[in-house]
Amino acid sequence: MKFTKMHGCGNDYIYINGLEEHVPQEEKPQMVKYLSDRHFGIGGDGVIFINPSEEADFEMEMYNADGSRAEMCGNGIRCVGKYVYDKGMTSQKQISIISYGKIKYLQLETEEGKISTVRVNMGAPELSAKNIPVISENEQVINEEISVSGQTFKMTCVSMGNPHAVIFVDDVSELDLEKIGPLFENHERFPKRINTEFVQIKDRSHVKMRVWERGTGETLACGTGCCAVATACILNGLTEEQAVVEVAGGELKIEWDREKNLIFMTGTAQTVFEGEWDGRYKV
Repeated sequence: MKFTKMHGCGNDYIYINGLEEHVPQEEKPQMVKYLSDRHFGIGGDGVIFINPSEEADFEMEMYNADGSRAEMCGNGIRCVGKYVYDKGMTSQKQISIISYGKIKYLQLETEEGKISTVRVNMGAPELSAKNIPVISENEQVINEEISVSGQTFKMTCVSMGNPHAVIFVDDVSELDLEKIGPLFENHERFPKRINTEFVQIKDRSHVKMRVWERGTGETLACGTGCCAVATACILNGLTEEQAVVEVAGGELKIEWDREKNLIFMTGTAQTVFEGEWDGRYKV
């Protein structure tokens, strides 16, 4: 089976052309766990299948490294845009991609005939607690307290097609993310688990974050997480409506058009290498 390794700001996935490679659905979780393993497999934060779609130009079928299905990935969808254009699957620079039933619209920018930067209309941020979902007595969770392992944090919750809890801290470098991340991810207030972003405000146009992604752990970047961070920053009056979110793997520019209530994410997408997997699993 042929595959392509790609990343957006270090958020790396294994991409498989579902128009040519056909994997039974029941086999995908086990296969994803094996391929994502950085010692025995190819290595990545998960696997993304690029499939045909009747509703959009293409479908993005995304899985976390633990084999669980995920709804959306901002870095991943930029790489899908690069994949389909660079491989001649489309000649259009404005395309639509559906993931978990929701369509996103991409603007592709080229450099020397290849896609270098992608701007994605990520849609409206979901702030309803029940729709994120997060258990709360309030309709929206903005700067609300949560107790984790005896510590009290303030969180703002947003869904960008997948759930996020944004926590503001003084210094992200001091976090023991391997310890605190799983406690947030599996906290009883998050019925579908949660992606958690820990954010340090640099100034009103620049923030720094670290992220713990459900089903994967700490990653170098999270596109939907950056969108959630920008939303939370604006809701809490900490930044302007356009800001750069710095992650371990690079930077993403996020803009919230409040008039249209749309989030726009702009960032790079890069191909790392291509290969062919023999189909055998480790024992």
